[in-house]
Amino acid sequence: MMVTPKILIVEDNWIVSFDIQKRLEQFGYHVVGTAATGKAAINSASELSPDLVLMDINLDGAMDV
Repeated sequence: MMVTPKILIVEDNWIVSFDIQKRLEQFGYHVVGTAATGKAAINSASELSPDLVLMDINLDGAMDV
């Protein structure tokens, strides 16, 4: 039995985030959530325990928590 990895998308542009999510889901991946800031990403990762985080390398705002 194959387990589908849980994916968290971190992207501050909602259109890009939505597009990535829909494309991943079309290929059968399970997107457990999205986040638009570094702080939201840390909180989501802590709560959702994703197997993979796809993260924009240039998020708006500070990354300090």
